[in-house]
Amino acid sequence: MVVFALLLIGAGLVCLVLCMRDLGVLMLAAAAGFWLLPHLVGGPNMPAGFQALEQPQPAPPAVFKTAAGKRVKLADFRGRVVLVNLWATSCAPCQSEIPSFDRLQAMYQGDGLAVVALSSDNASSMTVRRYLQRNNLQNITPYFDADGTAAMTLNVHKLPTTLLIDRDGNLVGWLNGAVQWDGPDAVALIRRYLDS
Repeated sequence: MVVFALLLIGAGLVCLVLCMRDLGVLMLAAAAGFWLLPHLVGGPNMPAGFQALEQPQPAPPAVFKTAAGKRVKLADFRGRVVLVNLWATSCAPCQSEIPSFDRLQAMYQGDGLAVVALSSDNASSMTVRRYLQRNNLQNITPYFDADGTAAMTLNVHKLPTTLLIDRDGNLVGWLNGAVQWDGPDAVALIRRYLDS
């Protein structure tokens, strides 16, 4: 797709140079460029880097723990739109985006959004809870995957990674790396699933 897009943009530029006097060709080249640019950086109403699946797939049967040690299944969140964020307190990009999850959860909790902040910290759950308290993050509930089992089940190899799961329990896409999840493109993406 990217190679095709670059070839099309290149062809548009050649047409632009050769046909400077032809307004129709100029408009066609501009339209192609404006259509392709959002598709190269994440698409309309998607945060840059978000990888949407062409066909949603059932989310893997991940299991993780609460701070009290209770086992929780990802399937327990069925009926809600779920953002599963795999993170760690020692991960700088994770630290930059985790406040946006807290704000997002505060905005849409009543609409059926569940932010699952899944920590891979090897430290005790108290370390993570203190981190959240120290940074005034009160709206997200911490979950734990210290042994990495859930990360393996979800096929996550990099922190931070966030997976978007619809109300039916289907994985619709993911993003590797940090973004502000309460930004306009991310909110538009999440609202699409909250409203469906």
